[in-house]
Amino acid sequence: MLDVTIRDVDVPALGLGTWRLTGEDCRRAVETALELGYRHLDTAQAYGNEREVGDALAASEADREAVFVTTKLDNGNRSYDDVLRSTEESLARLGTRYVDLLLIHNPFQREPVEETLRAMDELVDEGKVREIGVSNFDVERLHEAREAADHELLADQVQFNPYWDQSSLLDYCEIHDLLLTAYSPLGHGGMLSDPVLAEVGERHGKSPAQVAIRWCLQHPNVSVIPKATSREHIAANREVFDFELSDEEMERIRRPSRTRALSGAIRSRLPI
Repeated sequence: MLDVTIRDVDVPALGLGTWRLTGEDCRRAVETALELGYRHLDTAQAYGNEREVGDALAASEADREAVFVTTKLDNGNRSYDDVLRSTEESLARLGTRYVDLLLIHNPFQREPVEETLRAMDELVDEGKVREIGVSNFDVERLHEAREAADHELLADQVQFNPYWDQSSLLDYCEIHDLLLTAYSPLGHGGMLSDPVLAEVGERHGKSPAQVAIRWCLQHPNVSVIPKATSREHIAANREVFDFELSDEEMERIRRPSRTRALSGAIRSRLPI
């Protein structure tokens, strides 16, 4: 699988997202992904599944050093002491001595971002965290976080798909050599019935989901973490490196739409 290289850090371009995956379903999905060659896993304290991700990682034949593991600080764990404590707890649940990337999950918090980043910087110095970053930060908040951190931020993890315009953030990440990690690349399932994606996919012998993932990957500095549970979908999401979209197709697929994006967001909140 291809990597995205940011300041000499190699991040697998395709990973497995685990939001709303719990229990045995989560453990089995992660085990399947690792078996099929995935080497990028995304979790969070708020997801309540770090232990299952860790169990699957421990059961895998994959070398820990070869797997890029991301977790995120819960909204209630932003003070200096809470960052240090909760990260230790995350490491214990994940069964690992370090995480490759620790993110601030959301920009909204009681504590100043400087306090949170001071603790995250300390974790990097101690070797418990290799890289730090943020999630759901817009350009202004990302810039403020970069200014406040001693260590360079590696990534901003945000929703990114053909319906969700992130052009300003993409430009910022490219200029400053930052990774944009794309969650919900399928628009919470909205891409699966998109007629443009279906038409383009037919031309390449690919599904709408594969075209949407490929569209994300063809942007510079972007890695993609689609969620999937079945072996079929986890395997299919990997089959995106053997074709390329033309410039015309890339532009045609890109159709920012607040209505479609909000529809997908609402759908994502419905009971599974």
